[in-house]
Parts: sequence; C-alpha cells; structure tokens
Amino acid sequence: MKILPHKNIAIRIALVGLLTAVIVGVVLYFLHVENPFIAVATLAVCEIVVLYFVSRILMKSFIVEKIRPIYKIIRSAQMPKFKELVKSDENLLETASKDAEEWAARKSEELEQLKKQELFRKEYIGNVAHELKTPIFTIQGYVSTLLDGGLYDESINRKYLERSDKVIQRMTSIVNDLDAINRLESGELKMEYTAFNIVDLVNEIFESQEYLAKERNVTLSLELTYPKNTMVVYADRMRISMALSNLIVNAIKYNKPEGGSVRVRFFDMDSRFLVEVSDTGIGIPQDCQGRIFERFFRVDKSRSREQGGTGLGLAIVKHVVEAHGETINMKSTLNKGTSFSFTIKKGVIQ
Repeated sequence: MKILPHKNIAIRIALVGLLTAVIVGVVLYFLHVENPFIAVATLAVCEIVVLYFVSRILMKSFIVEKIRPIYKIIRSAQMPKFKELVKSDENLLETASKDAEEWAARKSEELEQLKKQELFRKEYIGNVAHELKTPIFTIQGYVSTLLDGGLYDESINRKYLERSDKVIQRMTSIVNDLDAINRLESGELKMEYTAFNIVDLVNEIFESQEYLAKERNVTLSLELTYPKNTMVVYADRMRISMALSNLIVNAIKYNKPEGGSVRVRFFDMDSRFLVEVSDTGIGIPQDCQGRIFERFFRVDKSRSREQGGTGLGLAIVKHVVEAHGETINMKSTLNKGTSFSFTIKKGVIQ
C-alpha cells in the first residue's frame, strides 16, 4: 500500500467525492430515475459509503506515515511486526500506543538502573579514594620527616619505618579485599568444592586469632551438639575460611571494651548446616543494619579505622556465601550483641 503525503489527503477525498457523484449521476440517468428525492438519497448514500472507506484508507496511510519513524525506534530490529500491523485494519493506533508505552516504560526503567549504577560508581570511587588517600598522606608525612633528617636519628627512624610498614599493610589489605570482591562478583573466582570438617576449620581460625582475643579479653568458644565426625560440609574451604575469619575477627574487635565472648555453633537443617557466629559486643543500630554488607560501610567510622579494618570484611562474607548459592542473615541488639548465620551444604569425606 502506497503511503500518501498528508497534504494530498483532502484533495484526494474531494476528487473521489466528485467522481462518485458523477458516476452515481450517470447511473441514475441511465436508469431513468425521475423522482428527485430518490435520486438525492441514492447519491447521498453512495457518497457517504464511498467517502467512508476512502477516508479510512487515506487516514490509515497518514497515520502509518506518522508512526513509522517512531516504530523504527521502538522496534528497530522487529520491522516485520510493523508491516503485519499495517496490513491489519484493526486496532492500529491502540497497538502502536501500547507498544510505545511499553517501550517508554522499559527505557525509563533502564534509565533508573543507569542512574543507580552511576551513583554506585561515584560512591565506590569516592570510598576507594578516601580509604587510600589517608594512608598515602600518612606515609608521605613519615617519609618527609625521615628525609628532613629523621633518617639519621635512631630514636625515630625505626619507629617511623615500622609505622609506614603497618600503613602499607593496611593498603595492601584494602587492595586484596577489593580484588577478591570484584572477582567474586564477576564470577572470575571459581569455587573449588571439596568435603571437609568445618569444626576443624573453626578450630584453626580460633588458634590463629587467639592472641587478638586475649589482647581484647574476649573468650572464644565452639558449641557442639552433634558428633564432630559428622560435621562435614561440601564447599570451597579457602573461601569459607575467609568468610568465617572475617566474622570471627569482627566479633572480637567490636566486642565490649571490658571484654566479652564469641561463640560459634551449628544447627542441623536436613541437607545443610546453619553456621552461627555470635558475640556479646556493642551491637549494630537498627538504622544501620540494612547497610551492614555494603562496601566500606562502617557503623562507627572512627572506631573501625582504629581497629584497622578495611570496611570490606562483611561485603566479602556476603559474596562468598552467595557464590556458594547460600544465604546469610544478621540479628543485632544494641549493647547486647550481634549474630551472623549462613547455610552450607553437608558433605561426605570419602
């Protein structure tokens, strides 16, 4: 069907009306219709019917001409559907309008997602810059002092070098943690599943953190309600060790200043164990609990930096657990303590 320019529509309708009148007049003449009322009525009916169908066809051409550019944008890869729509006389505008609304809704949703991603990107870059800027400035200060003569002063040179080393270790921890999160998110870090005894793993972590716990006057305890030899899980041992270590270290560091306890226990859930790490620490305010797994989020920023944390530990825990297809939950009461729990599949050691 040829699409007509809209400026020609009125002319075409007028010409068709005139031609219809002439044809009907000639027919009435040869039929010897002498009654003027019948002649006029017949002419009017014929004009109405013909003009209705002609107007419908021409208006359809006009509408198609106008919506084609829009449809090309909406369905750039689906023009066959547009051709099918043009062939159909039914619901042309309704269908086009519905598709346009759906397209607009999709684009609006995509735009909102892009805005959220951009906001996340800005916050992420800002957080990384802030976390690295502080230690860099600290090292710069130490180096400047040493270059200004402190290097030859035995009372301060070793002290400043040791402090610089600690700051560098913290920067290294931040970079390593960020790398781990990014690799987990992208799927680049593949899980190496194996069957192992999770009680042995917890005991290893307790041993490695024994000095920190004694320093903070925190008691570590492992509560077993099932035979140890049945506590076998199937997971990536190194990643689960990373997650448990972060949870246990956090529980030690953010316990009460006068001391407290950290407890690990297990619950049987048919094909899985529920692992719970709880403490008697300072707790997490209600308004902060929804953000606790975000990167760089800290409840008490000054105390977190004082404890030497990177602000990425719980984000890593969440990513490790989810990479195993499991879930993690948190419960906390201010000034009473916090507990984290996650599920892990049972396994069998061959």
